[in-house]
Amino acid sequence: MRFELFVGLRYLLSRRKGILGSWTTLIAALGLFVGVMTLNVVLAVYTGFEEELRQRILGFHPHLIIVSFTGSVSDTEHLVEKVQRHPEVRAVAPFLLAQAMVTTGHAVTGVLIRGITSASEEVMPLSHFLRAGSVAPLWENPSTDGALPALVVGKGVAEKLRVGVGDTVEVVSPAAQTTAVGFIPRVQAMRVAGVFDSGLGEYDGVLAYTALATAQALFRMEGRVTGLEVRLADVYEAPRVSRELGQDLGFPYRVRNWIDLNRNLFSALTLGKIVYSIVLLLIVLVAAFNIVSTLIMVVMEKRKDLAILMSMGATRASVRRIFVSKGMIIGFVGTLAGSIGGYLACLLIQHYRFIDLPADVYGIDRPVVRIYPEYFVVIAAVALFLCWLATLYPARQAARLSPVEIIRYE
Repeated sequence: MRFELFVGLRYLLSRRKGILGSWTTLIAALGLFVGVMTLNVVLAVYTGFEEELRQRILGFHPHLIIVSFTGSVSDTEHLVEKVQRHPEVRAVAPFLLAQAMVTTGHAVTGVLIRGITSASEEVMPLSHFLRAGSVAPLWENPSTDGALPALVVGKGVAEKLRVGVGDTVEVVSPAAQTTAVGFIPRVQAMRVAGVFDSGLGEYDGVLAYTALATAQALFRMEGRVTGLEVRLADVYEAPRVSRELGQDLGFPYRVRNWIDLNRNLFSALTLGKIVYSIVLLLIVLVAAFNIVSTLIMVVMEKRKDLAILMSMGATRASVRRIFVSKGMIIGFVGTLAGSIGGYLACLLIQHYRFIDLPADVYGIDRPVVRIYPEYFVVIAAVALFLCWLATLYPARQAARLSPVEIIRYE
């Protein structure tokens, strides 16, 4: 063991330094423990929340959406063939999106009706999110057996209307039809074939799916669709593919990717993570600089010991290393304990449901934890660096002591 480390340990573990010195050392270590543990837990929860939200959005949202500045797309087959030529494209399907009102005998709510085809299952598999029922009735032709057109509604819509699989609802379209008494809204009776739960309240509370042909007839858009939805081989290539397809398709088509559509959300999450990290890092900084007061007290208490060491041949550099060693030992203990405590706290949050979140606000109903070892390593490295900075001033003051004056007057 090096001489400086040995003396630093003796000063740290000495029982003669008094209760005040013991408490300042303990407070410095506890401050680091709390700061490092909190920072690790917050980053793990925030990262988990961001990744879970991204996965849910990607699972329930196409990677690309192609729309037209004219408001609708009529040459659907030609456009689909053109998009499918791109090597990154895995699936393409037309869709129709329009606002409507769904009513029962005792409730009414506004919804977004999304008309889809069986090809949409390859782009965004709605069947993976079903809580009840089936999507198969969507692809059946109701005119052949006289059945009502099928409708798959979100969990939130079903709760508002108090309906389940097999119930009948009426969909009121704003596309008016001319009658002898003037213009009246189009009304279509539909049967609830399924209820889906995406885990995202903003989708579950407003979306309802039906067959594309049914939606075209309801909204008087025969032969036209709102646009195309596209699934890619690599979701993170969406910005590049959207630019290439936009150049290839030209006016009047516009290609939007999932990153652009959710840019504000992910920017807010990233900004929140940075702000929380800075605030908690300041807590670690304050805890690290508690080491300054601890070491200064030791310097004042050990003036005679230091003078004797220096008179026996200890260099000023050795004296500096004694106090740097002591401060780093405190920092290492606090940082190690904080890292272990943070890891254990993350495991507890991950396996036990301590907190319930409102799903309609946050999109998920419980905290999600993502533990990345590199985050723990970076936080520990930053904490130890701050501890090292905190030791420099007391170590410098100790090295500047004059052993001749101390021995002469004390």
